[in-house]
Amino acid sequence: MKFDRNKHVFHSPDFEEIIKDTIRFFNGTPIQIIPASERFQGTGVYAIYCTAKIGVYKDFHDINRTSYDVPIYVGKAVPAGWRQARSANTENSESYELNNRIREHGRSIEQGAGLKLNDYRCRFMILEGAESDLIGTAEAALIRSYKPLWNSLIDGFGNHDPGSGRYEQAMSDWDVCHPGRLWAKKCKGKHNSKKELLKGIGVFISRLKGEHCNG
Repeated sequence: MKFDRNKHVFHSPDFEEIIKDTIRFFNGTPIQIIPASERFQGTGVYAIYCTAKIGVYKDFHDINRTSYDVPIYVGKAVPAGWRQARSANTENSESYELNNRIREHGRSIEQGAGLKLNDYRCRFMILEGAESDLIGTAEAALIRSYKPLWNSLIDGFGNHDPGSGRYEQAMSDWDVCHPGRLWAKKCKGKHNSKKELLKGIGVFISRLKGEHCNG
């Protein structure tokens, strides 16, 4: 049988519009402190924004001072069993996965050298019921759109303790730049140079600031 690739390609303008609508809604959600002032239920997608006036990320203050347009990190919080499709939609709104994930990130920022939690804010979108199937797609769309620094250049912010027996791996770039998480100190593998990573951050932010100011 002759192979015709076109017969295997799915395309839906309706789906594209749904994603655009999802991102528009996300960008219109209120900015919150980290952690949020009230504990809330649900799963979904979130972004973290930096407004530091000093330190390696000081230029983010100018970028985000009038509106929170440029996230430094984007992530998702999915219900237990999501990867195995074992989670029922009714359970999504009853869990605290999104709240807990943002709170966990707040602890990482507090522990990271050179960072102050008060310099960071977040926004998030709760996706429940049938809309919870959009969690991974919405996260990917936001990362493609914004290419956040802690997703693209400096990896490891969202990492968890790898556990006993796996500390032979290298410390993540984020932990090299912002040491402080106790479990990360146990990682003994050869990691990247902090000097080179910080240099890369400077170049990244300078380019970002130029694009934002000229946009």
